[in-house]
Amino acid sequence: MILKRKRKTTRRPRSLFVRVRNGLLWLFGGSFALLLSLLVLMRYVNPPVWSWQLHRMINPPAGYPDQVRHQWRDLDTIPRSVQLAVIASEDQRFPLHSGVDTKAIGQALEEALEGERLRGASTLTQQTAKNLLLWPGRDWLRKGLELPLALLLELVWGKERILEVYLNIVEFGPGVYGVAAASEYWFNKPVSQLTPSQAARLAAILPNPWQYSAEPPSRYVLKRSYWIERQMSQLGFSWLSPLHD
Repeated sequence: MILKRKRKTTRRPRSLFVRVRNGLLWLFGGSFALLLSLLVLMRYVNPPVWSWQLHRMINPPAGYPDQVRHQWRDLDTIPRSVQLAVIASEDQRFPLHSGVDTKAIGQALEEALEGERLRGASTLTQQTAKNLLLWPGRDWLRKGLELPLALLLELVWGKERILEVYLNIVEFGPGVYGVAAASEYWFNKPVSQLTPSQAARLAAILPNPWQYSAEPPSRYVLKRSYWIERQMSQLGFSWLSPLHD
């Protein structure tokens, strides 16, 4: 009886491409899981610090104060006139879109093709993602990261939490973060006592709070705040209802 020898099977070493691919998949998957866990945590825990603030601390521009101003306020303690003023100024379709406003992006591109200056079409959700997790600047990498992060925020947080975080971390002046600190800084009063006109003035300086002043307001800030008040009147407080249901 002749016994046949079993052939030894030798495993072929994985190619470099396969190892690199698998490594990248593990890196991407781990990073995504970490980011998702962080966002779930911040759905319930207010962020003690955020990327925009860290950037200012590490690379402080001229005139940045040694001590920042910040007071966290839950959304239900922020007057609805303040909420509406910011939405009227920055993102009137905030209750309608899913984080990225394709309609606004299309309009901005149309205007640019017609020869007008390319304007930003960032939603409040995108601005929240930028202020919370990304860095200042207008580079394409940051914009590319901003879009999926905005969609993820909408999925994990929802509109109410996005608006709450935005109103508490956006910069209203050199080292002045959030509407509560801004109200004290510009008008020397708690945010609960702001008039609709003062709320509109705070919203009017958001494009460049280092250049514009809410009090005393420049001619530009007054003109823009009047426009914001008209938009607030047209939208009405019922526009906020889907955010609080």
